[in-house]
Amino acid sequence: MEFVSGYRDEFLDFTALLFGWFRKFMAERRAVGTSLEGRRRQLEAQIRRLPQDPALWVLHVLPNRSVGISLGQGAEPGAGPGLGAAQLLGDELPLHLRDLSPYVSFVSLEDGEEGEGEEEEDEEEGNGEEEDAGTEKGEPQEDGESAVTSRESPQEANPPGEPEEAEQEARGGEDGCREDRAEDEMGPEKRKGWRSEAAPLHVSCLLLVTDEHGTILGIDLLMDGAPGSAGQGSGTENPTHLAPRAYSLLCHSMACPMGSGDPRKPRQLTVGDPQLHRELESLVPRLGVKLAKTPMRTWGPRPGFTFASLRARTCHVCHRHSFEVKLTPCPQCSAVLYCGEACLRADWRRSPDDVSHRFWCPRLAAFMERAGELATLPFTYTAEVTSESFNKEAFLASRGLTRGYWTQLSMLIPGPGTPRHPQGSTPSLSLLLSGDPYQLLQGDGPALMPPVPPDPPRGPFVSWQDYYTWRGLGLDSPMAVLLTYPLTVYYIITHLVPQSFPELNIQNKQSLKIHVVEAGKEFDLIMVFWELLALLPHVALELLFVGDGLPPESDQQHFTLQRDGPEVSVRPGSGVSARLSSGTKEKGGRRDLQIKVSARPYHLLQGPKPDLVIGFNSGFGLKDTWLSSLPRLQSLRVPAFFTESSEYGCVMDEQTMAVATGGGTSPPRPNPFRAPFRLRAADNCMPWYCNAFIFHLVYKPPQGGGARPAPGPAPPAPTPAAPPAPARRRRGEKKPRRGSRRRR
Repeated sequence: MEFVSGYRDEFLDFTALLFGWFRKFMAERRAVGTSLEGRRRQLEAQIRRLPQDPALWVLHVLPNRSVGISLGQGAEPGAGPGLGAAQLLGDELPLHLRDLSPYVSFVSLEDGEEGEGEEEEDEEEGNGEEEDAGTEKGEPQEDGESAVTSRESPQEANPPGEPEEAEQEARGGEDGCREDRAEDEMGPEKRKGWRSEAAPLHVSCLLLVTDEHGTILGIDLLMDGAPGSAGQGSGTENPTHLAPRAYSLLCHSMACPMGSGDPRKPRQLTVGDPQLHRELESLVPRLGVKLAKTPMRTWGPRPGFTFASLRARTCHVCHRHSFEVKLTPCPQCSAVLYCGEACLRADWRRSPDDVSHRFWCPRLAAFMERAGELATLPFTYTAEVTSESFNKEAFLASRGLTRGYWTQLSMLIPGPGTPRHPQGSTPSLSLLLSGDPYQLLQGDGPALMPPVPPDPPRGPFVSWQDYYTWRGLGLDSPMAVLLTYPLTVYYIITHLVPQSFPELNIQNKQSLKIHVVEAGKEFDLIMVFWELLALLPHVALELLFVGDGLPPESDQQHFTLQRDGPEVSVRPGSGVSARLSSGTKEKGGRRDLQIKVSARPYHLLQGPKPDLVIGFNSGFGLKDTWLSSLPRLQSLRVPAFFTESSEYGCVMDEQTMAVATGGGTSPPRPNPFRAPFRLRAADNCMPWYCNAFIFHLVYKPPQGGGARPAPGPAPPAPTPAAPPAPARRRRGEKKPRRGSRRRR
């Protein structure tokens, strides 16, 4: 697929942006042909002429004491720390954070256990910041970036263009790093989970420039032993070396801001380290920027500070970022971003023709016309969340949605007391079922989910507004973002299946077996499906989550969710009840929801035939297992409905279905229960929403399907005239047939 905006982990897009900007920053610092002093004066003069940004800018100093970066065995042999970015961020950019595990992993530099990359980084950076900062976002992003950029550590540790004594310090630091590595190689067993023969790399400190709204404008990584290793709280160890690095970072952040906007300088700058603040007092005025009188002593310039959502905007062809070149959409379809005429012409003339922009341009133009329809939602926050500049992190943080299931929607660190699992990896089923469903849906503010109404729905809901009214939710509630999954299942059962497959009479069934194929994010939000018990109280449901991306430890697990009034209990398949609410009583066999897990591709699943198959944001063209799973569905011939995040995805799914089975798909229709958050794309402007469209598979007729039924009606034709006679003739005919077979 050409566009993967709705399928790739947001963290990976963020990492690509950080990595691209940092590489450009380091390349410009190493530029030759001009003296260091001359280059510095030229850049200062350029910055003094820049327009002023009214927002306050912040220079954060983020120390890292406990997490190292290990290069995995998936790296190219002999590549070493200087490994290029092509393996991680090239044309075949991975879709999920776990796909990077063969290349990089994070290890504890202390005696603690190793965790997955983002989680451990979250913990160490949280410890390095103010204790009262609460739940914050973004620390895993910087360390996630360091995991990738650490492959160029020798250059980062000794960047040309620094003062001569700093270079000497860098060389000394490099030697020190080598000694540390030698010591680590002598005792690798001390580092749990270490999969690399080399010692883990250590980013000792991150310098981060943001504005007061949390937009990241620049980043610098200081490797262990490099000049300027600093620690917050106790002061910087080498302030004379850290100050030039910080000053250089500030200059490049103004001349080439990583975030949105043109080059500019801040009205005022504040620094998050007292000693660095003193060192910059004589440097910052050269740029025409006012330095705050005192350093910033808290996490951010204001209580609700959090890093803003920041997605990479890139050219569709050459993948250069918006801070490197000016990006403009195609003048005809306005859907695809290019850096200039050369890339537009190259994409227009691609071969074969069905992958060229000339082929897709009119189709993409039609997709763009659906943007207004997809943004038509009844919520009070619709205009904010459906805009191209939607800041999801600020939206969640401003509403206190920083714990429970809400952490699955962003790069936020789970708050204290909530089930935590490494971001980017899939938690086990026992962890996902370890909390009250409604508690997992709450934020830090008032209760978001009222009790279940005593009366069941009078009729099928066909809009968010109808459901919200029955459920007692105000239109300012963001619950639709999480409830899009169970409501989509409800809409398929009550509306689409009766329309498309009326012969199944699904509305009168007392039990339904549903397979959720290639389960992904919906498995991380598994308890939201409990809402189906409120919507379909008289139906016993069995949901089987299937997919090779599910945690192996959850394979073949079985749980039962039972409802008794407004309460719910979770019972393992073994029969031992693990109650979530005290005082509940099990009732009957209908008001329950069976949850089963099979951690394998769908075509390898063995078991009874389901009543219905559902897949969320499937992306048939992005995973090879679909080429085997779709024929499996063709053989079962059960109703199979799938959602996609864009019309483009639906078209690509239809092509994959035709290749895999010779069948097709129904025309996609907008899902009235799509998630309201717009997914911002990297290289295009198309409207992407989670579960935006729904279609069902159209199976190819069985081979000879028209010839086989014909002999069936033929024999009964003469029987009405003399029923006994045909029976005697049949018995007489059998004997010669058996005799003829013996003679053969």
